Amino acid sequence: MIDAVFKTDVAVFNYRVAGIWILDQHVLLHKNVNDEHWALPGGRVKITEESKTGLRREFQEELNLNVKVKRLIWTTENFFNYDGKSFHEIAFYYQVTSNNDYELKSGEFYGTEEDKPLVYKWVPIAKLDEILLQPEFLKNGIKNIPIHPEHIIIK
Repeated sequence: MIDAVFKTDVAVFNYRVAGIWILDQHVLLHKNVNDEHWALPGGRVKITEESKTGLRREFQEELNLNVKVKRLIWTTENFFNYDGKSFHEIAFYYQVTSNNDYELKSGEFYGTEEDKPLVYKWVPIAKLDEILLQPEFLKNGIKNIPIHPEHIIIK
């Protein structure tokens, strides 16, 4: 199946899902080994794939973990520049948990995306202000998870 990504002369359109996994007052984050900024783990949804299925697949591919996808927290329309390109991204952010007992890992550990190493880290929620986290709204959003899903536009 093909990722729901479309490249045009104007911008790249991207359909992404991400998991908010909170354990013992820590949240799981990841980044490309060459990037400065962190993000919530997830990835691109495939064309004809449901968003929850895509999120489970991403965790399985990158960390060899089965996760339970729970409720939808945020939908976003995110407009940003990355690697010299303009992006228009639609994203669904879901709460996730492990299907098995999972122990919090200390320090950084690695996963893989298409043969590129990804760095993962459990970050204390109280320390989110100290790191570069994208999109920026997540720093406060993770500290105050809404009761009902919210739609956010980021420019």
